[in-house]
Amino acid sequence: MVYSLELSLNPVQAAIPQEHTLHFGSFVFSISTDPEKDNQIIDRTLHEVELAEQAGFDAVWLTEHHFDGAVAYADPVVFGTAVAMRTQRMRIGFAVLEMALYHPVRLAVQTALLDHLSKGRLIVGTGRGSAYNEYEYIGFGITLDQGRDMLAEAEELLIKAWTGKNVDHHGRYWHSRFPELRPRPYQKPHPPLLRACISETSVAEMAKIGRPVLIGVQTVETLRHRLDLYRETMHDAKYSDSQVEHALDETWVQRGLVVAESDQEAQDIAGPALDRYRKHLLDARINYNISEVPAVDPSQPRPPGEVVEQAFLAGTPRRVAELVDELKDIGARNVMLNANVGQIEPQHVERTLRLFGEQVIPKFKDA
Repeated sequence: MVYSLELSLNPVQAAIPQEHTLHFGSFVFSISTDPEKDNQIIDRTLHEVELAEQAGFDAVWLTEHHFDGAVAYADPVVFGTAVAMRTQRMRIGFAVLEMALYHPVRLAVQTALLDHLSKGRLIVGTGRGSAYNEYEYIGFGITLDQGRDMLAEAEELLIKAWTGKNVDHHGRYWHSRFPELRPRPYQKPHPPLLRACISETSVAEMAKIGRPVLIGVQTVETLRHRLDLYRETMHDAKYSDSQVEHALDETWVQRGLVVAESDQEAQDIAGPALDRYRKHLLDARINYNISEVPAVDPSQPRPPGEVVEQAFLAGTPRRVAELVDELKDIGARNVMLNANVGQIEPQHVERTLRLFGEQVIPKFKDA
């Protein structure tokens, strides 16, 4: 499915060269291991969002998972409304909405309203959802394979609903006809639309249509290669230099974050946190998936998201600034940082946000 560039990028913005200032987002992926404590975790997450804005973060990123406590607030659209009311400046992004779980027209209405409530701060990141949690799909009456197949049409109808008049859509999964959306999005023609990309192939596919991307945890060299591939593919598709630069200005990469008084202390916090995070997700898949979870092949290297040194920016403020510089040097312009991987103690989360805001962010804002 091919979408024209004007549906993915604001044409006015795309024509204006922009400075490549590094931006930081707080990714609030708040695991709750005890259903009786969901309310407590939700309140802490809202507090974490407020601290991130006070610390100088440019955006807050919300995610979506169901039935397993991987994300205590579960519904990023509803939670995003609370975030909009508690913040003034930060952009509010979804990383990501599980598109198969929504009717695209209903989602268009909800996101257009949230775009108004936040006065144009919304970023809509989409994806098929989990590649492993089949129980999430089954809970909403579909299969994992259907979820994969529905994504392109869901995005197509979402854009039509945001921008069209006398919409008449007849697709494989949805049939919809209506005069126009009310309210229409606050941002014109619509909020930035990004796609989460796991593979190199999907990064290239999005570059061909000018769609900014969200790239999960990868090694520095892999990130360098994918950002270069994205840029080269857009140029090959005959996008202008300003359009390529704008798309890259909307593309984000991901890391965990721990800032402490010493590098060793940061590592001592990050390692067990990553273990807890991985255990929670794996236990849910073993307990809830109908299909058997494949065994890990010990002869294969662990993916970057399971290696502390690759998954985290961890250390003193000085060390973390060096690691951020490394990401900037390979072309990253926006870094999404999770300061609360695997239920890190609240005092450590607060210290991370405070030290990052006081001693790291200014190094990149004043540059």
